[in-house]
Amino acid sequence: MSRAVSERRVVITGRGAITPLGHDWPSVLAHLRSGRNAVRRFDDWGRYRGLNTRLGVPAAEFELPAHFNRKATRSMGRVALLATLASERALADAGLLGDPLLHSGKVGISYGSSAGTPSSMGDFGRMLAEFNTQYINATTYIKMMSHTAPVNMGVHFGITGRIVTTSSACTSGSQGIGYAYEAIRAGRQVAMLAGGSEELDVTAATVFDTLFATSNANDTPELTPRPFDADRDGLVVGEGACTLVLEDLDHALARGATIHGEIIGYGTNSDGQHVTQPNAATMAQAMRLALEDAGLAPGDIAYVNAHGTATGHGDIAESTATEAVFGEGQPISSLKSYTGHTLGACGAIEAWVTLEMLREGWVHPTLNLRNVDPRCGRLDYITGDGRALDAEFAMSNNFAFGGINTSLVLRRWTP
Repeated sequence: MSRAVSERRVVITGRGAITPLGHDWPSVLAHLRSGRNAVRRFDDWGRYRGLNTRLGVPAAEFELPAHFNRKATRSMGRVALLATLASERALADAGLLGDPLLHSGKVGISYGSSAGTPSSMGDFGRMLAEFNTQYINATTYIKMMSHTAPVNMGVHFGITGRIVTTSSACTSGSQGIGYAYEAIRAGRQVAMLAGGSEELDVTAATVFDTLFATSNANDTPELTPRPFDADRDGLVVGEGACTLVLEDLDHALARGATIHGEIIGYGTNSDGQHVTQPNAATMAQAMRLALEDAGLAPGDIAYVNAHGTATGHGDIAESTATEAVFGEGQPISSLKSYTGHTLGACGAIEAWVTLEMLREGWVHPTLNLRNVDPRCGRLDYITGDGRALDAEFAMSNNFAFGGINTSLVLRRWTP
């Protein structure tokens, strides 16, 4: 392949999201400026013996369009439903909803979630425990499989291009964007639906609870999670979905599309050491790979949107890695202080919010950060009312179980 083809520019022409803070940028921005998180207490989780946390962050209420009827959604669990609805909004935003281009093979999907719908997995569990298949029907597996979100999206919109399933826990959404970017840049697809989704379920909270990584501030949900704070007590799980339409720049310009931003760098690697303990050295290398891909120096990045889970090992490794790459004083904040950890969706939601903040000229603070853990990197942790920021470039980072690291470099679009 020629060098010219391999360096195609990749822009964002569509955005769609379902989040705990709202489902469009004005709603999300208002929530970010309010200084309030969206964490809720779930008293019914108390029936699970041994579970300590009662905290979760559901998506804000939404209504399904009439055409999302029983027939259209029969193979969708909530995780696929969130993904498909967010994708429909993104395609509409891009001016591609119902466009014949979707059926041409030139448009693909790069999308993921931590897993499929937990209740469907539970149905198979009951079958194994009770030696009875009465709980299983024709769609049970379709709802539980790891690629349920992108497959249902493809069927719903009639997309016939490649499907990349990024079921990589907390980097599902960011890998979805990164691999879509690479496919378009290499000339393999003209456009891609990219992102991730996750539904809120007590099983996700249990995963982290058994690792002593969840917040147990059950009586004060407004004060947790607390990324990078010395007094943090763990993460809070959330849910949501975000889809970006990525498109070849020349194709977008030719059809007169509105361009919202540009992806200019992506780095991903793995720790190769431990399934749950992060490695600052390989985290830093992922950031350097993204900078190299973007052709930028560390000083060009005005702001970093952190993974920022509010866990001890995670916060310390990530922040020291960030300092190793950017030096002291790098501006940084964590969206998870508002939304909790939306797992497979977080990489996409955080990349979208970072893009919108570049356009807005303002970046959100980290809520509840009062006393930075002295073991964390020496960075400029944005707190209070956030900060005005006139910048061209920002980075969004995510890190997952299994030691999977991702870094995206975003560029504000200036016509």
